[in-house]
Amino acid sequence: MATRNETRTRTRNTSGGKNTSGTRKSNNSSADRSAFSFGDNGSGAVPLLGALAAGAAIGIGANWIRKFAQQASESVAAGGEWDQILALEHKATLAKFDLILATEDDETLKRTALIKTLHYALNKHAHQEEQVVYPALREANETVDADHLEHEHGYVKTYLYRLENMDKDSAEFLPTVREFRDLIEEHARMEEEQVYPRFKNSLSDVQNAKITNLMNKEGMKMA
Repeated sequence: MATRNETRTRTRNTSGGKNTSGTRKSNNSSADRSAFSFGDNGSGAVPLLGALAAGAAIGIGANWIRKFAQQASESVAAGGEWDQILALEHKATLAKFDLILATEDDETLKRTALIKTLHYALNKHAHQEEQVVYPALREANETVDADHLEHEHGYVKTYLYRLENMDKDSAEFLPTVREFRDLIEEHARMEEEQVYPRFKNSLSDVQNAKITNLMNKEGMKMA
């Protein structure tokens, strides 16, 4: 028969063994939840992912609002119709050329910034015409004019490439800008005085409104 002291000793040993086992399991569990087991139980990942999604949605929404506001302001300022919007963009683009032509050879940083602004304006303008107006011209059997105008857009890209890669203090810089401006002015004059008035007069109010709506949508993409 075990004595009272022996029984107490066995009880302590048994109790100590259980505690040690429990501690090991707890430690093992902590070790298993390393940096690579982030969010295993889903409690930490879900709120974080939700916050990221919400932030992205807010950013996209704010950007869309900015694009909409910019395109809407341009449309209102021009009178709201597609040909008037394009004519206003022509005028604004020629003004950008004049700012570049007014620079001095030592203002290389200013010239670089103005060329970037010009590039953006011309890209947006060309995108609207190539995605909406020129296809509509072709549908109205104005293919020759549409092809000619779109062909000239290729020269626009060539001039932009030359100016962006040219030394901004080069003796050829301003003469190239003048050549480029002359091309844009002639291109704009053909559209505003010949092609667009004839085309617009052949369309119904509903068709004109549709072109304006489609062009504004394309403009928002580039805003």
